[in-house]
Amino acid sequence: MSLREHEYKLDRETIIVSETDEKGKIVYANEDFCKISKYTKDELIGKPHSIVRHPDMPKAVFEELWATIKRKEVWRGVVKNRTKDGGYYWVHSTIYPSETVDGKVKYFSVRVKPTTDEIEQAEAMYAGLHQS
Repeated sequence: MSLREHEYKLDRETIIVSETDEKGKIVYANEDFCKISKYTKDELIGKPHSIVRHPDMPKAVFEELWATIKRKEVWRGVVKNRTKDGGYYWVHSTIYPSETVDGKVKYFSVRVKPTTDEIEQAEAMYAGLHQS
């Protein structure tokens, strides 16, 4: 008997916000992030943001994401994330690079519910990336 992953769907009102340091370690996670990911704040703070990376996501997506934000440009895309209990959820993510007055780099990520079309387009694109 195979187990199917459970999909958690975001509400239209859900806004997931997190902040990471320059290495991608979480320094802030809002309540919506904890609620959908099934992790507590204590479980998220200090961990790499990849704690929620779903294995279906091609590495090339994150390579492009990091290259973009390291150029101090905003990155946008649709991402499939994994929950603590093994389920998953889709988000439309926007990541903003920032710099503190003392020159430290940090990244703010804001995630909202993607449309069905956005998810379908992402799945098709990611399937092609897995084959290459």
